[in-house]
Amino acid sequence: MTSTHKEIQLTIHDRVARITMARPPLNILTISMMKEMNQAVLKVGTLKEVCAIVLAATPGIRAFSAGVGIEEHRAETVYQMLDAFHSVFRSFNIVSKPVIALVSGAALGGGCELVAFADIVLATQSSRFGQPEIKIGVFPPVAACLLPRVIGEKKARELILTGELLTAEEASALGLVNHVVPELELEAKAAGILDVLRQMSVPALEITRRTMAEVSGLPFEDALKKAEDAYLNKLMSCRDPLEGIQAFIDKRAPAWKHR
Repeated sequence: MTSTHKEIQLTIHDRVARITMARPPLNILTISMMKEMNQAVLKVGTLKEVCAIVLAATPGIRAFSAGVGIEEHRAETVYQMLDAFHSVFRSFNIVSKPVIALVSGAALGGGCELVAFADIVLATQSSRFGQPEIKIGVFPPVAACLLPRVIGEKKARELILTGELLTAEEASALGLVNHVVPELELEAKAAGILDVLRQMSVPALEITRRTMAEVSGLPFEDALKKAEDAYLNKLMSCRDPLEGIQAFIDKRAPAWKHR
């Protein structure tokens, strides 16, 4: 199934949703584009058997995304811009399916924030990452929240306060990128990871991801109590854990119902 919007495409195939940013030449994020992304994420959330969301750019575009358009930062549109952009992240968290980002080219500003938010990031060797917002006198709210958790407090502050760029290898060393691959191997690497996720129970993936997001940054005892509650009262109310345990005992592959 393919759903074409004006500036993105949503494709559902073999239990994977792919949101493709399609605004050449640099996938500059506009308010309308971000609203389309949000609608696509919420639509995927209604599809119970979808096991993952891939976030990518149309082949041939020079950037994964060079960030939010400068014109959207003006006083008359900045509230709408932040609301539209942050709604994408909130919807990803509500839906809570694993997000795989495929990066080729530049991931700057809002593009880098999407990368920081993704669960697994694959990047080509020529990719570049950064938060240059400080250079126009503003700062990236999502990165201010997420980057310290992903790459550490000191390096996150340096990146946000200086606007410096990272190579793919540097981003990998910091933990922002999971795998750096040659351009021609990007899709193959993604296919291998998606094949692994297809073998999992969707509720288990969603509850696990949601729990990790909710406990991040909490004191250990508070985090553990929240994780225990998710395990006992959410996960174990599903049918798939019982099937998984029985399949292990029977030495067979589980037959997931995805509920």
